[in-house]
Amino acid sequence: MLELITNWYRRKFSDPHAVTLVFILVALALTIYFFASILMPLLVAIVFAYLLERPVTALTRHKIPRTLSVVIVLAIASAIIMLVVFGIMPSVWHQVVALSSDMPEMLSQAQEYLLALPEKYPNYVNAAQIQSITDSAKTHVIDLGQGIVSQSFKSLVNLVALMIYVILVPLLIFFFLKDKDLLVKSATRYIPANRRLASQVWAEMNVQISNYIRGKVIEIVIVGGVSYIAFSILGLAYATLLSVLVGLSVLIPFIGAAIVTIPVFLVGLFQWGISPEFGYLVIVYGIIQALDGNLLVPLLFSEAVNLHPTSIIVAVLLFGGLWGFWGVFFAIPLATLVKAVVNAMSKQKSDNEQVPAAP
Repeated sequence: MLELITNWYRRKFSDPHAVTLVFILVALALTIYFFASILMPLLVAIVFAYLLERPVTALTRHKIPRTLSVVIVLAIASAIIMLVVFGIMPSVWHQVVALSSDMPEMLSQAQEYLLALPEKYPNYVNAAQIQSITDSAKTHVIDLGQGIVSQSFKSLVNLVALMIYVILVPLLIFFFLKDKDLLVKSATRYIPANRRLASQVWAEMNVQISNYIRGKVIEIVIVGGVSYIAFSILGLAYATLLSVLVGLSVLIPFIGAAIVTIPVFLVGLFQWGISPEFGYLVIVYGIIQALDGNLLVPLLFSEAVNLHPTSIIVAVLLFGGLWGFWGVFFAIPLATLVKAVVNAMSKQKSDNEQVPAAP
């Protein structure tokens, strides 16, 4: 066994370029794992810098200085963010409060329905089981309400930290966009000279991450917007809140859509019961999810769909467990990174083993 491991190590890491690549990946992973909370403003700024790089580049192609292009793009992006914060978030918060106040009535309706089950199916359900389920549900709802209140007070306490983010993140985005080439050139000074494989993987992943972030934002806007229009036409309660949840659910591939289906169907069920309106909601919501998974995602993430769904789910669970939200958000790029590293090292091995043909 030891000899097998030794041979594998020599075969894979005899090349200094492969050693450099592994060293960089391990160093980045350990840095993010142990210092993610400290580096959070930096990560947020990097995401926005990737998102805004293309419009900045488009303006520079029209002979506009890069610094001025960055200022224009940041001003437009800030206006859009302010519109979202002050235009959509108050409505979302109002509907969260309304849903919290309506929750006891919903629980009462659910309890009445469940208590009628022992009479209909006495051989399968008894009253003690139903009472236990309803008591547990009430406890969870009370804990959820208390958690929302405590989180609100905690947000007020962290208002100073939020203001620091509001000032620090835009500054970081500005300098990342303005001095992009200078920062990349400075970073390469600290990387060993044997970095051909690392450069190859970086060139591929730089394009992948940029396309992924931009595609995710577009997907969130389209799915959330279409869901809001559909929910409003159907007359579904809490349409803004539910459409925001549906839009954000695309951040978690496969799993997010399954999770957000529960509140959408529960609200529709409590509002309409088993009725044609609820059937229309199920059909419309199913069409939205089908179009997202079979049309929108392949168009936006042509490279990512080459990954098997099992690989994506494993990546979500693994990287989400390691790095929380950012691990889930970058699950597909990270899975693509693993694939790119494996392909690069395999190609390197093939090149090293290739024997020149005899003349």
